[in-house]
Amino acid sequence: MTHPSPHFKFSTETGYFLQDEESTDPETFDYAASNFGLITRSYELPSNAPLNHSNQWQKFGAHVNYLNNVSAKGEKYKVLFLGRHGEGVHNVAERRYGSKAWDEYWSLLDGDSHGTWVDARLTELGISQAETAREAWKTQIQRGIPHPQSYYVSPLNRCLATAQITFEGLDMPHTQPFRPVVKELLRETMGEHTCDRRSSRSAIEAEYPLYRIEGGFSEEDNLWDPKIRESDEERSARLRVFLEDIFATDENVFVSMTAHSGAITSILEATGHRRFPLATGGVIPVLVKAELVTGG
Repeated sequence: MTHPSPHFKFSTETGYFLQDEESTDPETFDYAASNFGLITRSYELPSNAPLNHSNQWQKFGAHVNYLNNVSAKGEKYKVLFLGRHGEGVHNVAERRYGSKAWDEYWSLLDGDSHGTWVDARLTELGISQAETAREAWKTQIQRGIPHPQSYYVSPLNRCLATAQITFEGLDMPHTQPFRPVVKELLRETMGEHTCDRRSSRSAIEAEYPLYRIEGGFSEEDNLWDPKIRESDEERSARLRVFLEDIFATDENVFVSMTAHSGAITSILEATGHRRFPLATGGVIPVLVKAELVTGG
């Protein structure tokens, strides 16, 4: 008789960020103007915690570390800072032709008279949105935000560039130099759409020589299929495998992930968070609890 492999049960700890609340409208929410959504509240803390009790971020960070210190065996907490890439040339093309024509025809091509969208790059607006995220991080650094201890990024160029613009050289550890880990499973819905076909490993290494590419990363994109598009369910299963990997192998608590709308949607789904679509360049922090399940 075979027994199921150990795996994690994920859940979102709500009440910490405005994005957790059903009353917060994703269409109008401004993460940069609201401390990334951090709610002003009291926390359970160790009695000897040496901190500034007027600093909300510092109290939050101490609380998350406290949760890990008192958690039961097999439980752990992480804060995921999920950032969507800035606007890409493919986003502009989809608006130009409309979603139906884009999905059925244009997305299957390499580009149009305006240029190519294979492994789509950022537009000028997309670059500006990444710069807005950078300024937002600068502000939160001054306010005591717990700095990410690990950085992960999708291998698609729009995410590689967004992460670089956002984080490189910030006054935080692990950003001077900025050396995120490129993770294949963190990418957008795969197949058919050429904007979601990644560049070769050697091209990524040439453009981002300091980035660390995970083991087993192939030279060519072997996951993208020109004839079959990944379903939402398949994408969510893939992102769940990604989360299992991060929670099993990375002991850090505060983690940055630069990814895509679809990938972030699946991560939020896997962690039990309410649906919260991000605009290009947007950021959402989530406090996630993971419980190791050894059967069932």
